[in-house]
Order: sequence, then C-alpha cells, then structure tokens
Amino acid sequence: MNLPNKLTMFRVILIPFFVFFLLTDIGLGAAAPVLALVIFIVASLTDLLDGKIARKYNLVTNFGKFMDPLADKLLVCSALICLIELEKVPSWIVIIIIAREFIISGFRLIAAEHQIVIAASMWGKFKTTFQMAAIILLILNCAWSLPVGGVDVIYVLGQIVLYAALVLTIVSLVDYLMKNKGVLKE
Repeated sequence: MNLPNKLTMFRVILIPFFVFFLLTDIGLGAAAPVLALVIFIVASLTDLLDGKIARKYNLVTNFGKFMDPLADKLLVCSALICLIELEKVPSWIVIIIIAREFIISGFRLIAAEHQIVIAASMWGKFKTTFQMAAIILLILNCAWSLPVGGVDVIYVLGQIVLYAALVLTIVSLVDYLMKNKGVLKE
C-alpha cells in the first residue's frame, strides 16, 4: 500500500475517534470537542495530502480512486450527523447533502460501467471546502462561544458558511448532471 492510500486509510481510522470525542462527555468538558476538532482538521489535511502526493509521484491507484472519495464522504457525513445530534445543524440540510453524495456516487458508477471517468469539478471542490469550514466552525462552537451583542458570532458564522455549502452542494449536483447527462442516455 502506497503512502497516499495509507493516508486515506488513516483518515477512515480517525473517524470513530472523532465521533467519540465529539459526542461523548468523558469528563473532559470543552476539551472533548477541541480534541474532535483537532482530529477532524488532521483528517481533512490528509485529504489534501494524499491527492497531492498521488498526483505528484504518479501513485494514483484504483484503490485510491475508490477509497479517497469514500473516506471524504464518511468524514463529512459523520460530522454532519453528529452536529444534528448536537443541535448545530438542521437535519434537512444534512439529508440534502447526503442525498447529493448518493446521487453523484451512483452517477459515477453508471459512468464507470461505460468506461467514463467523471472528474471532480471546481464546484464540487468549493462545496467540500465550505462543508469542512462550516463543520470546523460548528465544532468550535461546541467548545466556545463568542457573544457579541447577544449573538454568538461563531455559531452565526458557522451557519452562514453551512448555508453557502448547501447552495454549493446543489449547484455542484446540477453542474455534474448537466455536464454528464449523456451518461444517462447510454
């Protein structure tokens, strides 16, 4: 197993630890969500690293093509589902985000059957960036608040970024479908 694939698997292994520290109060108080936040950030950074290393050193594998996006989806979906439990994210937003992931994954499977590779688009990359930024802000808000004039600035900023991520989720879905509608005609 090459280094990018090890980084991908490391990201998957971090997910249960992330969920544990985010949802379990084991007497650590505000330190538990901070540990979860650190784990989430480390896992997110492995996503950047594995792809860069794989492309730079020509270490792209079928395993990596399959597992890297799966690991990303597991990390983001786990975080969003936990944030529902913590009442930081409305469930309907998470349903839309997860539905988009299922639709695109299914679409890619159909394309793969016809030897068509659907690459990640810029809209998809923006979506992922905004999702991760929203998750970071909302996890940070589990540990700290920043009240200004009776408003929790961290929470409000997290919500703004979350809604931007939701819009980008929908835009990226439409973009994928429009650019690749020929796949469905095959």
